[in-house]
This record gives sequence, structure tokens and C-alpha cells, in this order.
Amino acid sequence: MASSRKNALSGFKHAQEGVLHCFRTQAHMRYHFYTLVAVLLSGLLLNLDNRDMLVLVFAITLVIVAEMFNTAIEAVVDMITENYDPRAKLAKDIAAGAVLITSLCAVIAGVLIFFGQDQLTHIHKQLGSSSDTNITRVVVMSIVTLTLIVIISKLISGTGSPWHGGIISGHSAIGFLLAMTIFFTAHNTIVAFLAILLAILVAQSRVEAGVHSLREVALGAVLAILLTSLVYWVMPKVRARMNVPAKKTAARVLFLKPALCLADLRADRAMRHFDRQSFEGEPIFVTSQT
Repeated sequence: MASSRKNALSGFKHAQEGVLHCFRTQAHMRYHFYTLVAVLLSGLLLNLDNRDMLVLVFAITLVIVAEMFNTAIEAVVDMITENYDPRAKLAKDIAAGAVLITSLCAVIAGVLIFFGQDQLTHIHKQLGSSSDTNITRVVVMSIVTLTLIVIISKLISGTGSPWHGGIISGHSAIGFLLAMTIFFTAHNTIVAFLAILLAILVAQSRVEAGVHSLREVALGAVLAILLTSLVYWVMPKVRARMNVPAKKTAARVLFLKPALCLADLRADRAMRHFDRQSFEGEPIFVTSQT
């Protein structure tokens, strides 16, 4: 039983090393991860529904997987060939073409979601409706986004590992993210205070265990507070501001509609008066040709 568990953990470790190697050695892989973070943040800002977010995340994930296969094929080709071989070039070109196709599909998916038929209207309605916000979706997307930011910061700085140590404490960041989520959504001072207290205890345990320093724990807390403030405080204000012109336009139309109707009524009356004068004031001559 212990050996099977060890094999499962070792397999996870090897898979993790493959992802980290691609991130460190492939510039395009880093751009794909940055794009994933941007997609998650844009989904939170535009209040996209679950279907649209799943399509976007699946599309960018497919690009990341294709990039990993491309890197693996290049490594195998370089291992078995030392001199120039047209077949080796063909294998690399085909792998790169797979990445290109998946990237184009991801771009098409993004364009259709953001600019497709009635999508702009649908997104605009979502921007103006706070009641449709799914707190579960927001929490999941926030946790994934924060985890990606923490891991990317560790890889860029070259400190620690994705799940241990590093320049930012991931445990502290997740703890404060959940605590601040409760703070912004619970509307209960006691519950919010208890949640923040639990997050402080989590951060303190990381310092006591010697895994992180006080500075690294503080960076994790600050990052989580900034992200939750962005999601629960700044983004709603931005969405409200983006929705103001439409409300003004609708109000303007409602204000002008009675005036337009009155103008049409006056024009109709004037035309009838003109027709009546034309027939009553002047004789009508009828001629015939023989």
C-alpha cells in the first residue's frame, strides 16, 4: 500500500518537473501561462458565466498541452539525431504546427465569446446585474488565479518549489484570500474577524515551521488582499462605470419617446389640415380628351 502511494506521488512529481521544465526553457510556455492568468482576470471582470469560462480555460489549456508535446518531440528528435535530417525537421515542424492550430482555435474561441452574435449584449447585461454573480465561480477562479501567480513568481525568482518555500507563501496567500472573501461577502463583523484570525494563524504556522520567513508570509497576505480587493471592490465599480452609458442612453430614449410621438402627432394633424385646405379652397378642374 505504501509503495503504490509512493509511486503515485513520484508520478505526480515527475509530471510537475515536466511542466516546470517547459516553463523555464520555453518562452512561449510562459506567455501561455500569463495568458491564462489574464483570461481568468478578464472572466472575473466581465462576469462571464460558467460555460464561457470553461470554453476559454479549455482553449488556453489545450494550447499549453500542445506546447508541452512540442517540447517533448523536440527533445526526442534532438536525442536521436546529431546531424541535419529532413525527417527530424519535419517532425519538429509538425509539432510546431499543432501548437499553431490550437492557438488559432483559442483565438477563434475568444473572438466568438467576446464578439460573437449577441455576446456583447449578453456580457453587457452581465456587467449590469450583480444578482447573477456566482460566488462559487468567483472563489474558484480567484484561487486558481492566485495559485498561478504564486507559482509563476517562484519560478521567475528561482526560489523554493511550487508547493514549498519560495518568495511568496502560497498557504498564507490562500488563507487570506478565503478570509477576505468572507470579509467582503459575509457582511458580519464577527465572522469576518474570525476568518482573518484563522488566516493569521495559518501564516504564523508557516513561520514557526521554518518554511517561510515573515517577509514571505506578509507578501502572500498582501497579494491575497490586493486580489480580493480587485475582485470584490474594484471590479464591481468598473462594471458599474462601464454600464452607465447604456443606462443614460436608455433613459434618454425613454425621455425622447413621448416627445417624438407628440411631434409625429402634430405633423399628422398639419398634413390633414393642408389636404383639407387644398380641396376646399380651390376648384378642381377635370378635363377630358376626346
